[in-house]
Formats: sequence, C-alpha cells, structure tokens
Amino acid sequence: MKNMRIMLTVVVVFIGTFTFQVFLTKIPEAHAFSEQTIQRGATGSDVIELQARLQYNGYYHGPIDGVYGWNTYWAVRNYQKMFGLEAVDGLVGEKTKAMLTKSSTFYKDFVNDQINKGRRFTHYGGVPLSLQSAPSEQQIQRARQAAEQRRAQQEKQYLAQQQAKQPQQGGQQAKQQQAKQPQQGQQQAKQQQAKQPQQGQQQAKQQQAKQPQQGQQQAKQQQAKQPQQGQQQAKQQPAEQQQQAKQQQTKQPDQGNQQAKKQATKNNAKQEDTKGPQKDSTAVNLPNGFSQNDIQLMANAVYGEARGEPYVGQVAVAAVILNRINSPTFPNTVSGVIFEPGAFTAVADGQIWLTPNEGAKKAVLDAINGFDPTGEAMYYFNPDTATSSWIWGRPQIKRIGKHIFCN
Repeated sequence: MKNMRIMLTVVVVFIGTFTFQVFLTKIPEAHAFSEQTIQRGATGSDVIELQARLQYNGYYHGPIDGVYGWNTYWAVRNYQKMFGLEAVDGLVGEKTKAMLTKSSTFYKDFVNDQINKGRRFTHYGGVPLSLQSAPSEQQIQRARQAAEQRRAQQEKQYLAQQQAKQPQQGGQQAKQQQAKQPQQGQQQAKQQQAKQPQQGQQQAKQQQAKQPQQGQQQAKQQQAKQPQQGQQQAKQQPAEQQQQAKQQQTKQPDQGNQQAKKQATKNNAKQEDTKGPQKDSTAVNLPNGFSQNDIQLMANAVYGEARGEPYVGQVAVAAVILNRINSPTFPNTVSGVIFEPGAFTAVADGQIWLTPNEGAKKAVLDAINGFDPTGEAMYYFNPDTATSSWIWGRPQIKRIGKHIFCN
C-alpha cells in the first residue's frame, strides 16, 4: 500500500509540474494586418508584418526593416501574380492581406524583439525561430532554401486547385447553355410567328398609300423639268464660251510666273547645300544611360532632400547620388542607391513621394551632364540635426547651403 501511495504521489507531482511548465512557456502568437492599404514608400509596423509574411513563404529575402522599398514592391507583385489576384500593382489591400494571412504566420513578438535589440534575423517558414536570431550565412541559406521549397509546394497546390476547378466550371457552363438553347429557340419561333402577319399587313398598307402619291409626284416633276431644262441649256452655251476665253487668257501669265518661281527655288536650294546642314534647336535627348524613370526618381529625391536649398545645393545632392552609382561600394542603379536602407531621410519619412518642381529636374540634368559642385563627395549631412558620430568623423570637403559634403 505504501508503495502504491508513493507512486501515485510521484505521478501527481510530475503531471502538475509539467502542466505548470506548459503554462509558463511563452508560445509566439500570430497577428494580422491593420485595415490600412500598404503601398510603396510606406513605413511602420504594417510594412514589418508584410515583409515578414512574404519572407515566411520565400518571396522576400531582404531585411525586415519596415521600409516599403523596391525589393518589397517586386516581392508583392510576384506574390499577387502567382496567386491570381485581380490587381498586380504592388498595393496591399484586403485581398492580398487575406491571402498572406491564410498562407503564412507572423510572429510579432519575436520580430519586434529582434528589431529592438538591433539583431540581424530572418523569418523563414518551417525553420525554428531559435535558429533565425543572429544566424550565420549558412543558416540563412538553409532557411531560405526551406522557405523556397515551401513556396514551390504552395504554388503547386494552388495550380492543382485551379486546374481542378476548370472542368467543373466548364461542365456547369455547358449545362447552362444546353438548358438555354431550347428556351431561346421556342421564344424566337413565337416572336417570328407573331411578327409575320403584322409585317404583311403593314407592307400592304404602305404600298397602297405610296402608289397614288408616287404617280402624282412623278407627273409634277416631269412637267416642271421640261421648261427649266430648255432655259438652262440656252444659258449654259454662251456662259461656257466666255469661261473658255478667260481661262486661255489667264493661263499664259500664270505659266510664266510658275517658271520664275521654280528657278528661284532651285537657286535657294543650291545656296542651302553650300551652307551645310542646320541644327534643330527643339530636339531634346535623354542623357545616355538614364531612363525617364531614373531622372524622375532622382528629381523626387532631390526635391525631398534639398527643396529649401539654393540651386547649387540641389545639384550637389544629385551629384552625390551619381557618385555613389559610379562607386563599387554602392549599388550601381538609381533606385538601388536611393532606396538603400538608411541612405536618405526623404525615403524614411516619405517625402520622396512629393511632386518635384522644375528646378529639381533641372538640377538632376545638370548633374548628369557633369556639374559636380561637391568635389566628388559620397556623403552629406545637416550639422544642425545630425547626431551620428560616424558621419561627423568623415573627411569633410565643403559646405553648400545647410549641408556639409564629405567622403
């Protein structure tokens, strides 16, 4: 009996301890988006969740930083296109959010904890979170491969479901058409039968009414034409003779004038050939290597960063962007430089999406054409607002307006 009591006591204690530990264990919770539509240029918690969910399924491999840049934009478009959403536009509305929520999990507490601690982390699905906090390059590659496999499986399942729906939809449409055909045929036959006697009666009445009227009109027209034709023929003969005489008289001086004009135009053409080709002053070409979108995006950046600066200061900001494109330590595209995380304040606060004025566009073109007032600077900052010790430690070149330019 004593042994039984001891065993029961041990079992009860073990179960109680296990249950207590289960309740104490903090399981990450899954969260969903707010009601706000997310678009490029947005920042904040909704963008963090968007990036995390896209990465969970293997569509996004960039940093989860809460800034909706180009990498996030193309990840959203690829996701929308794959799952057959009506609008493939990069706008994250209700349908895109619902699809993402259904196909992924967002561990909000884990993500916020990693961001607050400044750690490098990932959020790939199918990989323990403990392996995604401050992971090595090998761990990141493994997690990425696992997420991409998960993505491939989801895409296969979705395509299989769509293919299974097609024959069902086709069968339903065929049944509906077959059911409609006899009904439509009966209706058309009834309508034709009802129309035939009515049309016959109407045609007979119209013909009877037209016959006497047509006879009277023809008789009147013939009577009226006979005297008029005689008078017109009499008038036309002397008038035609006078016109022919006038035409012969006017042709002779006109021919002389035309020959003189032709000779003058030939002489002018010879003189223009000797002068050489003339330049078209209205032709405007885009600078080589830059598209209209590149120039527009740079104008947005210049306007967002330096719209209160003097014109040379706006050219200087555009020159810094171009200097970074030409540097091996920065991205080699306009969008890559501008949307590099933490590179420009206007991207972080959304002012890059303000509409630029003509001065910003002209500053961009002057910089592209070789005007660099910075002395090949790679960085700039406002000394009145800058708090980073790193930027203050860069070698300074000059000050233009409120900005100090440095390398």
